[in-house]
Amino acid sequence: MASPKWQALSRYTACDIADALLKLGVPGAGYLPRIVRSTRVAPEKVIAPASTFLMAPKATPSFPSSTPLPDNFPKSNLADAGPYADHTEPNTIVVISQPKGQDCAVVGGIMAARMKQLGALGVLVDGQIRDLEDLGKTGLHVWSRGTSIIGAGAQTKFHAKNVPIQVENTIVEPGDIIMMDPAENGAVAIPKGKLDEILELLPKIVAADEKVLEDVKQGVPVAEAFKRHRS
Repeated sequence: MASPKWQALSRYTACDIADALLKLGVPGAGYLPRIVRSTRVAPEKVIAPASTFLMAPKATPSFPSSTPLPDNFPKSNLADAGPYADHTEPNTIVVISQPKGQDCAVVGGIMAARMKQLGALGVLVDGQIRDLEDLGKTGLHVWSRGTSIIGAGAQTKFHAKNVPIQVENTIVEPGDIIMMDPAENGAVAIPKGKLDEILELLPKIVAADEKVLEDVKQGVPVAEAFKRHRS
């Protein structure tokens, strides 16, 4: 079986890919802001299609104030959701969207162990995580915006799966390609419909930047080097 086309992205950095997405006018240039590596497993790039889980706010006695859902919030597509980790799709990076402003975590050791067991290649959380020691023991690549000691049930519930989710200026659709790049400490989402264009652009962008850098090292002003090679 031929390797998926997106595996060719592995020779590039998240910065290279963001540059290409910027040239194509993709909103947010695919950048998933302030989401960084949170488990100290092998520092390697992880690239795979996205599957998505959307969380919704809920009120509890400890946290009685629940954030109202915005008008454009996707409808639930789950008859009986149960724990989100049981819905994990193998060979994907699970992208989880947590409501803004919450104090709880949405991923902990139990959920991570289940996602790993079902074949997830990584987890990217637009929100908080907890149980850091247990997460590390799973060997799963987990990236997040931050940490908490409070469990998910305090403020949030599983609402929908495989729906578009928004991470600041970037929309992540199920099947988009996610790269988590520890060397750059950054993550990027490549729209699946732009993959061919990105793979065509990347060699040109990287080659031009290498020429610019060489010129600059030889004393050429940056503006002149850009004019020579980037225009």
